[in-house]
Amino acid sequence: MVVAVAVVVVAVSYASVGYADEGTATFYTPPYVPSSCNGFKNDGVMIAAASDAIWDNRRACGRTYRVKCTGGTNQVPHPCTGRSVVVRIVDYCPAGCRGTIDLSQEAFAVIANPDAGKVNIQFNQ
Repeated sequence: MVVAVAVVVVAVSYASVGYADEGTATFYTPPYVPSSCNGFKNDGVMIAAASDAIWDNRRACGRTYRVKCTGGTNQVPHPCTGRSVVVRIVDYCPAGCRGTIDLSQEAFAVIANPDAGKVNIQFNQ
C-alpha cells in the first residue's frame, strides 16, 4: 500500500511539472503602481499583468505563474535565455493586450532579450 501511494505521488509530480499552457509574453515599464489588484502597494518587480486569457474576472490577482520563453515571434534571433521566472499577477492588461501575460521589464529580461519585445512562452500556475 505504501509503495502504491509513493508511485502515485511521483506520477502526479511528473504530470504537474510537464503540463504548461502556451501563449505570448510582452513587457511593461515602471512605474508599476497603481495596479488593478493592489492600488498603490509596491509589489516589487517580479510581477505581471494578466490578459483576458487568464484574468478570470479579477481572480487572477495574487496568482503566481512560472513563465519560460520558448522562442521568438519576430526578427530577433534566439531571444530566450533558457531561464524561467516566477511572477505574481498584480495588474490587468486590457483588451488589445499584445501578450497573454505582460511581464514587468525586469521579469521579461530574466527569460528573454528585451529587444525581442514579444516572445512565445510556456506558463503554469
